Amino acid sequence: MEEIYAKFVSQKISKTRWRPVPAGSLQTADTFATGSWDNEENRVSLWSIGDFGNLDSDGGFEGDHQLLCDIKHHGDVMDLQFFDQERIVAASSTGSVTLFLHHPNNQTLSVGQQWTAAHYHTSPGSLSCRSAPCTGVVCSNPEIVTVGEDGRINLFRADHKEAVRTIVWEVHFHPSNPDHLFTCSEDGSLWHWDASTDAPEKSSLFHEGGRSSIFLFHSISNQANVHQSVISSWLSTDPAKDRIEITSLLPNRTLSVNSLDVLGPCLVCGTDAEAIYVTRQLFS
Repeated sequence: MEEIYAKFVSQKISKTRWRPVPAGSLQTADTFATGSWDNEENRVSLWSIGDFGNLDSDGGFEGDHQLLCDIKHHGDVMDLQFFDQERIVAASSTGSVTLFLHHPNNQTLSVGQQWTAAHYHTSPGSLSCRSAPCTGVVCSNPEIVTVGEDGRINLFRADHKEAVRTIVWEVHFHPSNPDHLFTCSEDGSLWHWDASTDAPEKSSLFHEGGRSSIFLFHSISNQANVHQSVISSWLSTDPAKDRIEITSLLPNRTLSVNSLDVLGPCLVCGTDAEAIYVTRQLFS
């Protein structure tokens, strides 16, 4: 079995990615990128490996991976993907997405493009925003797709400063009954997720007989020494409480449902179909 070579780099590594080899090439991968996290200063780095077992001019092994170049990265590197041979996309815990450009002539990295507020949370009743971590990124030149803890999916293009498309979800727990969750989406869906134990039969809120329900069964391993009274229905291990009922609240799929709010028995949502739906009998 071939030996494994280690190098201590004085930083916690969150992501590693091999640089793809050119299509049709017979060469093996010899360059990879890393991203760090939980450091005073995080970095995106590019490394190269050579032939294992051969000594270089400094007396070290050529196979020992050598740092080609690196660059400071604001926030933890949550994901890292090669966009092409020369460009790397990094997702940050600050909500930003950065496209780094590798300059092989002088072995440096620079920022080619950056979307600083790709993912963010908005506070109800406030114009202020706070960053939401960008948790994943996937690339298919010229497009970049990102996902974050704000529930958004963004489509970017390398030569565009703004997102080409954003998929507009909202998620709300019922303020006084958190066993009930409500979601809306760009695909026109408005769903009620019911994890309570006493889910009565009820018709659609907006169209009699139009109710559509799905039952999901979830389970997690038993949690010893945890009192059942303090466990949310979403995490319950009691088989009697192990059902989630999902109900479509709109009679037919419409254009994007952009926003919803729920208070007591009242729900309101707005859509791109230029319609506002309201009910004051949410649980009747």
